[in-house]
Amino acid sequence: MTVTEAADFGKLPANFLAAIVESSEDAIVGKTLDGIVTSWNRAAELIFGYSEAEMIGRPISVLAAPGAVDEMPRILEAIRRGERIAHYVTERRRKDGRIILVALTVSPIRDEQGHIIGASKIARDITDVTRTTALLRSVSETIPDGMVVIDDRGIVQSFSAAAERMFGYAAEEVLGHNVSLLMPSPYRENHDSYIAHYLATGERRIIGLGRVVTGRRKDGSVFPLELSVGEAILEGRRLFTGFVRDLTERQQTLQRLHELQAELSHVSRLTEMGQMASALAHELNQPLTAATNYLELGRRLLARAAGDPAKRAANILEDVAVQVARAAEIIRGLRDFVRKDNGERQTLSIGQLLEDASALALIGVRDSGVSVRLEIAPELPQVVADRIQLQQVIVNLMRNAVEAMERSERRALRVSALHDSAGAVEISVADTGPGIAPEIAERLFQPFVTSKPHGMGVGLSICRAIVEAHGGALSAEANPEGGTIFRFSLPPIR
Repeated sequence: MTVTEAADFGKLPANFLAAIVESSEDAIVGKTLDGIVTSWNRAAELIFGYSEAEMIGRPISVLAAPGAVDEMPRILEAIRRGERIAHYVTERRRKDGRIILVALTVSPIRDEQGHIIGASKIARDITDVTRTTALLRSVSETIPDGMVVIDDRGIVQSFSAAAERMFGYAAEEVLGHNVSLLMPSPYRENHDSYIAHYLATGERRIIGLGRVVTGRRKDGSVFPLELSVGEAILEGRRLFTGFVRDLTERQQTLQRLHELQAELSHVSRLTEMGQMASALAHELNQPLTAATNYLELGRRLLARAAGDPAKRAANILEDVAVQVARAAEIIRGLRDFVRKDNGERQTLSIGQLLEDASALALIGVRDSGVSVRLEIAPELPQVVADRIQLQQVIVNLMRNAVEAMERSERRALRVSALHDSAGAVEISVADTGPGIAPEIAERLFQPFVTSKPHGMGVGLSICRAIVEAHGGALSAEANPEGGTIFRFSLPPIR
């Protein structure tokens, strides 16, 4: 390979200059003012795919990308005028036809009298770098978390689109300002001291650790956010990258879940009380009927006796009979009240109902090792039902399933909503627990029947009562995979 116009490099030996050219990772190309290649180093071979022998004596225009044929003559014309073109980004075509992106610096080559006799070009393939940069920019602009980059003085260097939406500032309003702009007092005043403390001691209080902090929007409102900070050294500069996630919606959701849990718990207690009252009314009705019969027999016996004591005893028995009849009437009224209470019904989407109930039932279950699968068939019909009561049924069945699998080696919970053969909506909750003991299976839905050490045995009876009040049926069967499947159906809107 030849080195064109080595005199322009000073008095260094030609072989020394040739070694520099050959060791460069950038393409170094010499050409005449007509664009004929006069030198071609090893990096040029690697970048453009042509060997030195293939390019020496050929026009540089063989590298022109489609639509850029006129670009090279314009560059050569600028060189003839003595201009230098620096860091010009354009496209070039490799020998294999692939289009690459290159950054060019083109300079005039002069002879000893200062006349321009050619051009030297340095080219760097920036295709991968550009794509990576574009990818990183795309990621930073589309990730839901905000990204804020600051230097070791706390000055904002980068502010992503998500951060703009989160804080209400445009990037240009934040770039170059101290990041404390995004903080409420007293963090705003103390932030620089936090950085200074870390730089002086190396003690990490937040770097590499996620924590919940408070942010301040442009309008002055504050909001909770989760902050994770990373540290990097880039070109000798220390940078800190903060990833921020707005927790406002999450905290509102958790608050709503807690409120809904409390509401479900309240309704559950009321329903349990109603079921217990109904069961007690049923059980007490028989002894009250017997007591009424005995009182009637006592009155008849006393009617045959004579004297004031007999009359007084008869009067007392009459008063007792009145109170027994009153108690029986109260119990009958209580049973009628429990039986007629249908709650507040509305048109519901089963898919949404299942998702909401699952969110409630699975709170605290993440660390139990239970895998959960939710299957909702498309285009399920809507139903008319009491949302709270049906959520109570689903939550109770799912909680029972999770508890049943506490000691199981395999813990898989499947909740599904499908069309059944009759056109109704069938909801099932399947677990892989030990199953139901035969001695309990026949009485499973009766009040006060339970296999739990501390259970009251009214949960499933309440669930069945709610489902039946909605026109459906609740049943249990063995899971072919081990465990139990509870199913209940609901009639769709006709």
